Amino acid sequence: MELTQKQINYCMECGICTGSCPVSMEHPDFSPRQFIKHAMLEPDSSFLNDRKMWSCLSCARCSIRCPAGIDFPEVSRELREKARQSGNVPRESHHGIFQTITELQSLKLKQKRNTWAQDTGSFKKSGELFYFVGCLPYIDLVIDHFKPSSLEIARSVLKLLNLMGIEPVISNDECCCGHDALWSGNKTLFLELSRKNIETIKSVGARTVVFSCPEGYYTFKNHYPEYHGELPFEVIHFMDLFLQRAAEFEFNFSPSFTNTVTFQDPCRLGRLAGEYDLPRRLLKLIPGIELIEMEQSRENALCCGTSAWLECSGCSKSIQTQRLEEAEKTGASTLITACPKCHTHLTCALNDLKLNLQIKDICVYLSERINTT
Repeated sequence: MELTQKQINYCMECGICTGSCPVSMEHPDFSPRQFIKHAMLEPDSSFLNDRKMWSCLSCARCSIRCPAGIDFPEVSRELREKARQSGNVPRESHHGIFQTITELQSLKLKQKRNTWAQDTGSFKKSGELFYFVGCLPYIDLVIDHFKPSSLEIARSVLKLLNLMGIEPVISNDECCCGHDALWSGNKTLFLELSRKNIETIKSVGARTVVFSCPEGYYTFKNHYPEYHGELPFEVIHFMDLFLQRAAEFEFNFSPSFTNTVTFQDPCRLGRLAGEYDLPRRLLKLIPGIELIEMEQSRENALCCGTSAWLECSGCSKSIQTQRLEEAEKTGASTLITACPKCHTHLTCALNDLKLNLQIKDICVYLSERINTT
């Protein structure tokens, strides 16, 4: 990402990014502005070997407030690619198992990634609508010490698609969208994964690809065209599709059991993709529900504390704790998430806290309350 001299000058005299960054609040020696300063003054220096390179959550909380219009996550992403080339690699969470799984998916590997769907609902091997399941089949393999299962998200989406009269394509040949590889500076792996996914989707005749994961949705919508040109299919989030069809099918919902909920805006769906209203409109379909916003919501929402299965630390846990305590302060009994990683990270942190709060994915929440008779 090229910055103008005016942007750089403005950046050096400002500090809004530092005051916005959740990592800076935990570690005062970290600042998005320092990224710009060092990248401009020392582009080929030891800066690329600095461990702080991997501290950025790429949550875009700084960018949304930046008066100079600097896209800090993109600056960070490009610098990480250079850092990896110089031998500076991130600390991988969960002993690097997610990175290993991703690498394996880039190979000519036979997967059984849709076995969960066989007992859930109807799907096809070819057709016009492709449900991109993402990494949900693998999360439970690594993190199996808390419930509910991450695959409940996929099961709920398939159930709701079937209720709309849609039998989606769910493919064993799908692989990771490449989000984590790209944000880890591994562009080579990202390009291989993205190329394979485009070929797989084209091969089944799909014209529309629907996502329940914000990371996959954002990556396909923004980075796939950046590297591969215009895509031969439409990219849509499941919530958008459901809202388009809900009125047509006149779905009825049972009243909420808890009545009061609050919502965690995912960074990729909210600040990066600009979708704040979709989940809120979806929740309003449920009669009797009361959505209580956290003090930091929408474009000001606090990140779930880690990204791309990297650098999970005491800083991450502190951010997660702050977010969960903020959710409890609303008085809501349920925190609704809309991202598998938000769901995973916040559920993990909740296990260590004594809070009167439960966490539910929005697709699961919707599926549990829709009347099928």
